[in-house]
Amino acid sequence: MAQKPSIPKGTRDFGQREMAERNYIFDTVRSVFRTFGYQQIDTPAMENLSTLLGKYGDEGDKLLFRIQNSGEKAALPPEKGLRYDLTVPFARFVVQHQNEISFPFKRFQIQPVWRADRPQKGRYREFYQCDVDVIGSTSQVNELELVQIVDRVFAKLDVRVLLKINNRKVLTGLAEICGFPERVVDITVAIDKLDKIGLEKVEEEMMEKGLTAEAIAVLRPVLQLSGTKEEKIATMRGLFNGGSASGIVSEAGLAGVDELEELFGLIDAAGVSCPVEIDLSLARGLNYYTGAIFEVKALDFPIGSICGGGRYDNLTGIFGLPNVSGVGISFGADRIYDVLKGLDKFPAALSSSTRLLFAVMGPDELRYVLPLAKTLRDAGVSVEVYPDAGKLKKQFDYAAKKAIPFISINGSSEIEAGTVNLKNLETGDQQAFQATEMDKILGFLSF
Repeated sequence: MAQKPSIPKGTRDFGQREMAERNYIFDTVRSVFRTFGYQQIDTPAMENLSTLLGKYGDEGDKLLFRIQNSGEKAALPPEKGLRYDLTVPFARFVVQHQNEISFPFKRFQIQPVWRADRPQKGRYREFYQCDVDVIGSTSQVNELELVQIVDRVFAKLDVRVLLKINNRKVLTGLAEICGFPERVVDITVAIDKLDKIGLEKVEEEMMEKGLTAEAIAVLRPVLQLSGTKEEKIATMRGLFNGGSASGIVSEAGLAGVDELEELFGLIDAAGVSCPVEIDLSLARGLNYYTGAIFEVKALDFPIGSICGGGRYDNLTGIFGLPNVSGVGISFGADRIYDVLKGLDKFPAALSSSTRLLFAVMGPDELRYVLPLAKTLRDAGVSVEVYPDAGKLKKQFDYAAKKAIPFISINGSSEIEAGTVNLKNLETGDQQAFQATEMDKILGFLSF
């Protein structure tokens, strides 16, 4: 008995309609990236494990797909792995090609990544990311551009979003004022789960990591902080300046507050349309972030973050190029796809790439329409010629299933008169044109 075909859990097939919809997302983000001067690169699906390990924290390392060796090295431990994200390979690319690129270097990538995660709604083992990064500049104008890109992309996709921003220096400051600066990673990983598991569970996790009840009491009002961005900034500045229960001053925390204040001043000046807020619980548990942290949530559809990123000052230093700061953001294409699908936001025209179907009655009619199809394709019109002569109903059904809006039926009378008969299947409008009247034909097809 033949084995039933299947695909691995956490992966998906995409048919013709789905690919048209996914390309709509890719084309939209690509067009916005380019308006800000970013150019596209690609990197390999697999990287050396030495490139990937230690960049995502202990939890991230566990999710790396390792590639078994083959041949003479089959018995040795794996040396390569599938990329976990696009940012670390980008940093490796910058270092490897540093003499060939100009700084600040602005690039984007649209490629799949892989994570050995437990599959669930909105979480896949293979998924596409659309990354946009600039490296070689510390200016927060770069952070502003990323905010503007988010604003413009989701406006074009007609999706309402909320952009949350925090700063990793603020998180470092929290670890310092609670008396556990060496636990900043543990605190960050726990805080990053606040939306998912709630404050009580986050506090339990921090206790398990060795924090005292007194330390958690210092953090609790910060995690519950509300108000306007101005109120949050003022409160945090006071806490980091010795105003917390511990009385500890944190220079890192104050620097993070200054950066948040500067960035939000730029956002206000630039006239960003989507709502942007400070979220002091936002941590994004990746070890390489050093400054601003971003996360985007869809407002009208229940799903995890659909976009996220931040500033990383030390990432290229790991590969031998120190003191090169970068900042980037990643659009989660698969989650964005689910949002657009769930909200029915894909344009109806995506259902077919074909504009016109030439029906075929017989060999003479086929030879008549072939040069017409070529001329229309040369003019940029997507045209199909039905491959088999046969019943018109079957050909009409084909056009309907593919949502082809126009059909052309030509018999001996059209051949004799040198005309082309066109019908709009949506409106029922039908007209005949001389085959030489290409401008009129194109005008009818653009109706």
